[in-house]
Amino acid sequence: MENVHLAVEDDDLYSGYNDYNPTFDSEELENDVGFQQAVRTSHGRRPPVRADFLFAKKCRIYMRHGVFCARNRSSSARWEAGWSSRGSAAERFPFIIFPVLWFYRVEEKMKILEKKVNDLIEESCMAQSMGALQLALEKAKEAGRKERALIKQREQSGNTEHINLDLSYSVLLNLADQYANNEMYPEALNSYQVIVKNKTFSNTGCLKVNMANIYFKQKNYPKALKFYRMALDQISNAHKEMRIKIMQNIGVVFVRLGQYSDAITSYEQIMSESPNIKTGFNLILCYYAVGDRERMKKAFQKLISVPLGIDDDEKYISTSDDPSSNMVIEAIKNDKLHQMERDLKVLAEKYIMTAAKLIAPAIETSFASGFDWCVDIVKSSQYVELANDLEINKAITYLRQKDFNQAVETLKTFEKKDSRVKSAAATNLSFFYFLEKDYDQADRYADLATSADRYNPAALINKGNTVFVRKDYEKAAEFYKEALRNDSSCTEALYNLGLTYKRLSRLEEALDCFLKLHAILRNSAQVMYQLAHLYEHLGDPQQAIEWLMQVISVIPTDPHALAKLGKLHDDEGDKSQAFQYYSESFRYFPSSIDVIEWLGAYYIEAQFCEMAIQYFERATLIQPTQVKWQLIVASCYRRSGNYQKALETYKEIHRRFPENVECLRFLVRLSTDMGLKEVQEYATKLKKVEKMKEIREQRVKSGRENSARGRREGSTGSADSGRSSSSSKGERLSAKMRSLPASNEPYEASSPKELDASYVDPLGPQMERPKTGAKKLVDDDDFADEDLGDDLLPE
Repeated sequence: MENVHLAVEDDDLYSGYNDYNPTFDSEELENDVGFQQAVRTSHGRRPPVRADFLFAKKCRIYMRHGVFCARNRSSSARWEAGWSSRGSAAERFPFIIFPVLWFYRVEEKMKILEKKVNDLIEESCMAQSMGALQLALEKAKEAGRKERALIKQREQSGNTEHINLDLSYSVLLNLADQYANNEMYPEALNSYQVIVKNKTFSNTGCLKVNMANIYFKQKNYPKALKFYRMALDQISNAHKEMRIKIMQNIGVVFVRLGQYSDAITSYEQIMSESPNIKTGFNLILCYYAVGDRERMKKAFQKLISVPLGIDDDEKYISTSDDPSSNMVIEAIKNDKLHQMERDLKVLAEKYIMTAAKLIAPAIETSFASGFDWCVDIVKSSQYVELANDLEINKAITYLRQKDFNQAVETLKTFEKKDSRVKSAAATNLSFFYFLEKDYDQADRYADLATSADRYNPAALINKGNTVFVRKDYEKAAEFYKEALRNDSSCTEALYNLGLTYKRLSRLEEALDCFLKLHAILRNSAQVMYQLAHLYEHLGDPQQAIEWLMQVISVIPTDPHALAKLGKLHDDEGDKSQAFQYYSESFRYFPSSIDVIEWLGAYYIEAQFCEMAIQYFERATLIQPTQVKWQLIVASCYRRSGNYQKALETYKEIHRRFPENVECLRFLVRLSTDMGLKEVQEYATKLKKVEKMKEIREQRVKSGRENSARGRREGSTGSADSGRSSSSSKGERLSAKMRSLPASNEPYEASSPKELDASYVDPLGPQMERPKTGAKKLVDDDDFADEDLGDDLLPE
């Protein structure tokens, strides 16, 4: 207790804690009248430069929490210029306060400007990632302008040692990248050159890879090769992965230059140091190009032995009853890493399959032996499941070589294999028999394929096709729908479903199918034509014209689409546009009878018969047995005033078709008008032909009446019935024979009602334009037969 002292109430326990040197008082600067007066008048009362220099030499300036103080370099130095430790701030710092504040403000402005530059670079990169390449370039240019302004300010203030080189490097690199992304290659190369030639920037060798890539895009392969090699020389061996990628690019350049031996050297070095699937595949391609069989085999063996670095799928299978571990396994089954593994495996299988199909015909005397060798090698590797796929590709190769028997025999060997392979083989067999129009066999193998794998969309499509050709459209639609449920991206099923709805006259549903298909296949002319055809049937010709215009934009030389456009415009009353499209159609396909007939009728209606002659003469060449084209040609000559040519044409028609009534009538008329001696001869022939034609028609009419009477009498008795039946059959047969044209009768003779006794011109002065229709890309009745079987082979 002797050492315990009680505090007196008047004593302050915390006295002295708030005592501090008034020099560091910054809170009262706003209320310090002397300081504020010094700040306001410092520019006009600035001390001489010499005094400022002497003070700055002896004092060090500190900035602590926004408070400025001056301290002598040596503790024994005296305060100069009459300074004392007492008085106001202005009295203590008569000339140093304002320069320090000015320096502080300039630094703050530069930091703000640096932040703006960094923000612009980030905005440029974000715009590039979103695909806005032009905006990204504008942001990069703006960042470059602000960064140059920042450097200029630092140079003016004499503070060049604080220039941020990393910021300058980022600005230039981003600008060069954005130029390259916008395909402004000269500007990009200039920006890269500025970085590479600047010695203050380190590790610029990798940028020569970017420059080489630009030269490669410009197809300047020698320059690209030069820069790839320069980059390879400047990158250390520590960056092994980057060096491997550069060597891959060098190999690609050699391939583009056709220097396969140099490319082989580069790829072989990569396969010895760090083998990968892509390089192995490229090496096989180079060996194939030089025709080295043995090295192709060795490269294929190396390709299938390349480690993928992928764990087997057993880690994704739950082996315990622990709920937490099962949840983790379910979560990682579809995560990004597992997707990358699957993509890598699919890519490897694709390269192996492509390489096998490529080298199989080249490594052995026959492609079958080559396939067998590849199958044996694959069976002894980690890609055992690809062996069956190679066998199926062997059968498809037989199909391409039109060796159908071998293809069928090869595919039939899979009937006892596992379900997946069996389904694929049966699908191809069904497709093959469908093309051969053996619908029973196609249906049988389609059933086999669907029973082996009900989720195989190609098998379901083939099954739907076999039902479609039997005109069971409702059932066919069900199979197509099931195929779409199994694979929503199956375009064949969607196309065939649209055709099925079209046959069922469910045009709105068909339209919906083809609109969905158009969203998937944006440039499919066949889909757009179907949409135009549907809109035409729905009574919307303007929409039909719009879709046909899109067809023309994709296939500008399609004569059927052009003719269809001409017909639609003609139906709308726009004959000038119709004439334009019909003319274009004729230019690309001058053998369409419908187009020829429309163009000829157009010129006749426009009173230009001379122009119509060339079209009908072409129709005569296309259909030489059709007398009507030759009659129209002769009529055009007559209407144009060339009677001599018309007479010669009629004589030629009479020589080829001596029993044609119209030809004889015009020969009589022309001979009479021209005063020829053959008038009586032609008149006699005309009467004889008309008499023979009348007798023939009477016989046909009599035969029909007798056969009808025989059918009405029926079978009154067994014997009489038999005789009547045989008699009626004979009468029908004789009538049918009599109705056929005689051996010297023309294939097509005009009806006598077309011309009366006054010899009216068959074209007529006010002849109605023939109603023609352009042939569709695929006729309505031929849509399914021509299109349903397309693209049904599995990938």
